Amino acid sequence: MVSRWQAAIAGVVAAAVALGVAELIAIFSGPPSAPLIAVGATVVDAAPEPAKDFAIRLFGVHDKTALLVGTTILLAVFAALIGLAARRWRWAGFAGIGLFALIGVSAAVTRPNASWTAALPTLLGSAAALFVLFGLLSPTPFALHPYRQKYAAPDAAIGAEQRGTDGTGRRGFMKLAGALGLGAVAAGVVGRMISGRRGVSEARSAITLPQPSSPAPAVPANVDPAPAPLARYVTSNRDFYRIDTALVTPQVDPAGWSLKIHGRVKNPLTITYAQLMAMPMVERYVTLACVSNEVGGDLISNARWLGVPVATLLSQAQPEAGADQVVSTSADGWTCGTPTEVLLDGRDALLAVGMNGEPLPVDHGFPVRMVVPGLYGYVSACKWIVGMELTSFADFDAYWIRKGWAAKGPIKTQSRIDVPRGGSTVEAGDVVVAGVAWAQHRGITAVEVNVGDGQWRPAELAGTVGPDTWRQWSLRWNAAPGTYTLQVRAADTTGELQSSRKIPIFPDGAEGYHSISVTVR
Repeated sequence: MVSRWQAAIAGVVAAAVALGVAELIAIFSGPPSAPLIAVGATVVDAAPEPAKDFAIRLFGVHDKTALLVGTTILLAVFAALIGLAARRWRWAGFAGIGLFALIGVSAAVTRPNASWTAALPTLLGSAAALFVLFGLLSPTPFALHPYRQKYAAPDAAIGAEQRGTDGTGRRGFMKLAGALGLGAVAAGVVGRMISGRRGVSEARSAITLPQPSSPAPAVPANVDPAPAPLARYVTSNRDFYRIDTALVTPQVDPAGWSLKIHGRVKNPLTITYAQLMAMPMVERYVTLACVSNEVGGDLISNARWLGVPVATLLSQAQPEAGADQVVSTSADGWTCGTPTEVLLDGRDALLAVGMNGEPLPVDHGFPVRMVVPGLYGYVSACKWIVGMELTSFADFDAYWIRKGWAAKGPIKTQSRIDVPRGGSTVEAGDVVVAGVAWAQHRGITAVEVNVGDGQWRPAELAGTVGPDTWRQWSLRWNAAPGTYTLQVRAADTTGELQSSRKIPIFPDGAEGYHSISVTVR
């Protein structure tokens, strides 16, 4: 009988082989069918709101990576326990891997748009795991043990246990287990790489964006008034925040993409990518914000978007009376509900195909996504959009509304201090305090800063192209040595001052003044 630690390693290696084989099979059945991804996506959907909020606060845009790493660690612990149990009770190995298969298959086949083939990665991976587990738990694993002949006992006095537990046998076990583990990792990496290459990067690179019939306004010369780390007025595609529920980025080929506009409309439409690209395009700067953004947080970015006005398409579809909600559906099944009146009130709500002069990045919704000024992303910013259904708020709750979030999600007036950083030390004298403020679709008219003396000082506002983007601000402060608490607040074009009350992000966005502590020496 192998030792306990060998049994634990056997379990972990078997699990690694299961995942590696599953990734290879998922090349053909689709990346979302891989068990680690399918189970992770199910966890995302089922997790309670406090858990999701905590993950976003702790990991920010890396919350999905943290989930996958955490799931892998838990799986490794579970697999080690299976190996230990199967060392004495063979049925425990079948039961443990069977449970893994049941969870993986259930998660994969219940994902949106999944077919029966989604079960194949988990089933075949589990079969490989059983083979590896019991092969490694045998006295001479797989009958391939490199020292089998050398240490085969010439008589019954030297049994299988001794062969499996002497030093040379342990080295042989570790070499075999290591080779299987490395092979499993390589299979997983190759599978994921091939899946990625089968994606849409090549199709995206072949796209030439049309010239806008209505170009974006010129960016004023006085933006970006202070040095880093003040957020730049225009966020690069690489640095633009990403928060969504997709553990695997949907790969939507524009050649096969279409948008179905249906529901309570007089004229249902189906629009292809080529048809959309042939329509007159509008280009606008719009700042997007996540409802999960804490006061002072960075889940907000500004970009130049190119797309077709949503109102153009809705006017063709002719919504019926009472259809007060447009439910957008993503290629991965995610939904969001946007007030119909907002999409028709004249704001630059777009079905965007371009971002900062490039086709949409795959991570940000390629080939088409929705951009709506003035609403948090969870009720408007549908990426990889494939459907728009006219319905009513009384008849349907979209993804996040079912979890208790507010139905309409207008963005609140907020401001943030970027310079200096909280907790930093600065030299006495002329200190630049700077940051950004936003009230999308209303616009910012004033920003004030309190440096700890109770007096609110007006900050200087940088330029802006319009009310749909954030606005940079700065203040020069003659700072004496000491420790200070700095606060900022903003006012929008309605004259309403940012709320000072501190409330959490749930259910409709955080409120309160952003404050930091700095030391002046």
